[in-house]
Amino acid sequence: MANERTTRAGATTRRAQPKPEKKRVRITPSQKLDGEAETVPNNWRTFFLQALAETSNVKLSARRAGIAPARAYKAKREDKGFALRWRAALMEGYDHLEIEVLGHLRSPQPDYKMDVPSAIRLLAAHRATVERERALLEEEDEQAVRDSIDAFLEGMRQRRLANEAILLEASSRDVAE
Repeated sequence: MANERTTRAGATTRRAQPKPEKKRVRITPSQKLDGEAETVPNNWRTFFLQALAETSNVKLSARRAGIAPARAYKAKREDKGFALRWRAALMEGYDHLEIEVLGHLRSPQPDYKMDVPSAIRLLAAHRATVERERALLEEEDEQAVRDSIDAFLEGMRQRRLANEAILLEASSRDVAE
């Protein structure tokens, strides 16, 4: 193979693959948003959502993704799929924060400082949003279960009708003989 080479001892080794470069898209001045660079990474949404799940902070996540926060909010308004992933990332971020606060309160580390009151205020401020999102997810899960049960019952009904048709055909042959 092109990526492999053989050493003098006869062992096969692989060459390190070069890391792909992050492709950046040049944006025109009319597309540029306040505080944004002239180029934007192609996959900024992935970086943004990962950072949002870690930090629950839109401004910091946008900075890590190399975009202006306004671009993220615009994409959220215009792309329903991105908005869904945004909400999922926020929920994950709040879960992480809640676990981190609980862990810190149960066994605080002397070398780790946490602004617990601010973290608790943040969790309280977004509690309603997180609960609403969880309720929507549970409702979707319930609908998926209902749909699955309906499909199962319909399959049973179709098999029963097919079996009845086979029995009816067999009995009509018996009568004809």
